[in-house]
Amino acid sequence: MRLTLYTDYSLRVLIFLASKPKNELSNIKEIADAYSISKNHLMKVTYELGKMGMIETIRGRNGGIRLAQSPEDINIGKLVRATEEDFHLVECFDAENNSCIITPVCGLKHVLGKALNAYLSVLDDYTLSDLIQNPMDYRFLFQEKERDETST
Repeated sequence: MRLTLYTDYSLRVLIFLASKPKNELSNIKEIADAYSISKNHLMKVTYELGKMGMIETIRGRNGGIRLAQSPEDINIGKLVRATEEDFHLVECFDAENNSCIITPVCGLKHVLGKALNAYLSVLDDYTLSDLIQNPMDYRFLFQEKERDETST
């Protein structure tokens, strides 16, 4: 199973924000630089995370973004379901566009369906807090990257 870049970036934003001291503001440039990813992509991601109520955006000169919920309240399975466009692992998972002739008798769709449910079930068992056991470790890595970039 593979997550889209959109979901990957959503998770990265949340991990970055969760690694910060509580209520400390960050900005898109800071996050993009930390991960060496596109600011434009992150703008879309943060906008949607804000609409989902997972992050809070503060406008203005001293604005920024931060978690809107406690990391313990942000469920990974729920986030993945909200950010993935679909879970069409194979053609027959998309009823509208399925033209596979073996669909009525195929056992593969049931196996893959069971695997998908197990995958999502495991994700449901974890929160953002579970992913950020040691926030200082993350902060150290983000600061190391920043130092490396400024020294070159």
